[in-house]
Amino acid sequence: MNRDHVFVCGHPALDFAATLRARRSTRFEVLVTPERLNAWYLESGLVDRITPGREGDVREAVAVREALYRLVTDRRLGEDFTPEALDVVNAAARRPPVTPQLTSHGRRTEATPGQALATVAGQAVELLSGPDVPLMKECGNPECTRVYIDRSRGMRRQWCGMESCGNKIKAAAYRARKKAAPATH
Repeated sequence: MNRDHVFVCGHPALDFAATLRARRSTRFEVLVTPERLNAWYLESGLVDRITPGREGDVREAVAVREALYRLVTDRRLGEDFTPEALDVVNAAARRPPVTPQLTSHGRRTEATPGQALATVAGQAVELLSGPDVPLMKECGNPECTRVYIDRSRGMRRQWCGMESCGNKIKAAAYRARKKAAPATH
């Protein structure tokens, strides 16, 4: 599995929105080539097989991702949706989605990058109009901008994932406490 693709947000649309990392600082772009985009679609479990993509597929996916992130932020902050972002996501969601097929060996899902993107956009529509909206939280790591679904007991989850952010924050806090503690002889 590719270490750049992390699925910790609890919803495929949120994981897709998180393919641009650290939006407030170093900004790490995951979707840099058609191959990387297709790898995300495969690793997310959205498809079993995908036709080769083109640069235009990457540009379109990034545009939809940015619109999706805007809508997630709008909804999370209780604001009205940004009309331009709404138009971009809805236009993508209206396109033909991935359609699973039954084979003698079970289910098989083959798609084009456009169908995969339409499916992600459709999932975003479901998320942003559904019951999980109140469960959306932004990671407590100041460097991380992932939004995740908090299904923890009492909704006390603070990080998108322990491995990706929680351990780093806890280790940094521990080091700070040790450094601040008076030395004993």
